[in-house]
Amino acid sequence: MSYAEAGVDIEAGDRAVQLIGDVVRRTHRPGVLGGLGGFSALFELDLSRWPRPLLAASTDGVGTKIAIARALDVHDTVGIDLVAMLVDDLVCCGAEPLFLQDYIACGKVVPERVAELVRGIATGCQLAGCALVGGETAEHADLMAPDEYDVSGTAVGVVDADRRLGAERVRTGDAVIAMGSTGLHSNGYVLARRVLLRDAGLSLDEQPAELGRQLGSELLEPTRIYAGDCLALAAALEARVFAHVTGGGLAGNLARVVPEGHCAVVERATWSPQPVFALIADRGGVAPSEMERTFNMGVGMVAVVTAADADTAVHLLTERGVPAWVAGQVAAEDGPGSVRLVGRHP
Repeated sequence: MSYAEAGVDIEAGDRAVQLIGDVVRRTHRPGVLGGLGGFSALFELDLSRWPRPLLAASTDGVGTKIAIARALDVHDTVGIDLVAMLVDDLVCCGAEPLFLQDYIACGKVVPERVAELVRGIATGCQLAGCALVGGETAEHADLMAPDEYDVSGTAVGVVDADRRLGAERVRTGDAVIAMGSTGLHSNGYVLARRVLLRDAGLSLDEQPAELGRQLGSELLEPTRIYAGDCLALAAALEARVFAHVTGGGLAGNLARVVPEGHCAVVERATWSPQPVFALIADRGGVAPSEMERTFNMGVGMVAVVTAADADTAVHLLTERGVPAWVAGQVAAEDGPGSVRLVGRHP
């Protein structure tokens, strides 16, 4: 009996590593030491850029969006999603993403599929300006079906102590700048899949009139990576803090960066969520409150800036290709930090 006969093919794993070598190396940035194959990755911090460096770390996955990737046999876009989930958390405190490591668990290593996954991760890293410095591909025979896989990762960033962003910087009168999402991003897929695929009986190759394109393409649309845009904004003006809108929705995530004695008041009338949200709500009879605490509803990232910088922030982000608008302001209010969504979407 060999390891391969038992269900783990070491040669397939080696082949996967060979296929991804070049794309991984293309993500490397100054500070990366060595290449693939070591027991750990090394990165040298430039202390002339960060005299008092604070390291930031984030770990996340893609969730059940992977079920859509498997059904369509398209695996590179979820790699971009993974990077977005990691680096867009890091940047909320002003940290610049430095490097990332991935973890791929699968029932059977198919080198070409692993390579497709890693190509997507590498693309995301290039968009975010961070290096893919290593990872792990594990074959879990008997634990996962041969076509099953999951992917997660950890990213590390750095911010100088004097430039760290946080809720303590937020002041009454500050502007709340919303940045548009590309759709569902990577959250709420358990509900979306149940409503659209199981209960409504839609197929992934179907083209609902509300969407104007195939449902599978909509559900697999990659998450927007905001990290570089947020860093550019923080370098150009006085950004107070960022909030990455993921599970928990706009109110739940923005509340994490609103300090005690303040409330962020957000006007729903300032934007229209993408049609996919209405499709889920209508086909599933999902209440508005449930939609808002499950999905991003069209806002993937929020910046809090001074009122004087609001127009400049919107202009800068728009020039960089990120839909942005003033969605509200910070008001004084007794009690713990909170968020109030008011009005109705157009």
